[in-house]
Amino acid sequence: MLALLAAGVALAVAAGAQDGLAPGNRFVCTALPPEAARAGCPLPAMPMQGGALSPEEELRAAVLQLRETVVQQKETLGSQREAIRELTAKLGRCEGLAGGKAPGRAASGKDTMGDLPRDPGHVVEQLSRSLQTLKDRLESLEHQLRVNVSSTALPGDFREVLQRRLGELERQLLSKVAELEDEKSLLHNETSAHRQKTESALNSLLQRVTELERGNSAFKSPDAFKVSLPLRTNYLYGKVKKTLPELYAFTICLWLRSSASPGIGTPFSYAVPGQANEIVLIEWGNNPIELLINDKVAQLPLFVSDGKWHHICVTWTTRDGMWEAFQDGEKLGTGENLAPWHPIKPGGVLILGQEQDTVGGRFDATQAFVGELSQFNIWDRVLRAQEIINIANCSTNMPGNIIPWVDNNVDVFGGASKWPVETCEERLLDL
Repeated sequence: MLALLAAGVALAVAAGAQDGLAPGNRFVCTALPPEAARAGCPLPAMPMQGGALSPEEELRAAVLQLRETVVQQKETLGSQREAIRELTAKLGRCEGLAGGKAPGRAASGKDTMGDLPRDPGHVVEQLSRSLQTLKDRLESLEHQLRVNVSSTALPGDFREVLQRRLGELERQLLSKVAELEDEKSLLHNETSAHRQKTESALNSLLQRVTELERGNSAFKSPDAFKVSLPLRTNYLYGKVKKTLPELYAFTICLWLRSSASPGIGTPFSYAVPGQANEIVLIEWGNNPIELLINDKVAQLPLFVSDGKWHHICVTWTTRDGMWEAFQDGEKLGTGENLAPWHPIKPGGVLILGQEQDTVGGRFDATQAFVGELSQFNIWDRVLRAQEIINIANCSTNMPGNIIPWVDNNVDVFGGASKWPVETCEERLLDL
């Protein structure tokens, strides 16, 4: 009570002084309860006797104290506002990581810090509600993290794990690619020779098919013809268009019919540069039929000058120069040391009916063949005896794989001619 009375007296004195200085101004004094004075408006301590302040100084001191109180409250509110903003931002980032939403989600809500009331009691209540809201949101986020990412590392750790896994997968992929390249290279090396051999065989087959397709033959089939050489001259002959490759063995078969005397002449000859007698089959004068290989001679026990069709086959291999002679499917002679280890040279000229003294020319009429020829075929191997028998008795049609008997592969010159023939049927007529 004494304090209230003292305050009232001081205010009255101040009012009186103001009335004296400024007659138009006055103060209104209102009594305050002790609780309000203690809570928010503390009064300055009353000076002791002997140290009394003037009313203006007392009023100024009260105003300064009130101003300091207001500043302190503002600072407190500011610090609390910053703390809440930090918590709100962190909560927004956590929500973005947990739910895939943007970290600034909290900014889209209501800014509760912008409208804080200035009453301290309301401020405390508002702060309590905001803290409770933040606490609830944090608990919700913790629950979502436990449910969704309970077994997942933190984002930084997750990136490291992902990068390590990607690195391992990349290394495995590169290793697999290297293995495949090695296997591809090995497979290529192993199959190159086989592929070349296969391509060569296919090309040869394709060439033969093309020749057969291009054949403009007037005969029933491309091989159903014969070459007729009726006179002993040096200008009637046939020429095989294809040449021979290098050979280390061969089989030559043909059908022939002749009644010429003395000797049937030269059914065929093969000449190469530097050697006119690379391969020759000849019966000259009263001599027996001879097979020449590289100008080396073997006499064959064949007898075909009876005017009938006969099937003749000769085989030869460079190994030990071994040879065989067949007539009508029967082996009549064999021998060896005929041009042993000599390969047949490629690129020569193959002539039917004449013996060559130079490559493709200088024929001698006394060595010319007189009669008919058909089914002249050459293989690059020694045929088995059964294969030769099957060809001779007409049970197998087996064209040569080096020189086949086809119409468009044989040209005739000097009056020689081609005629249709069925040698097997005509042979039956000869029996």
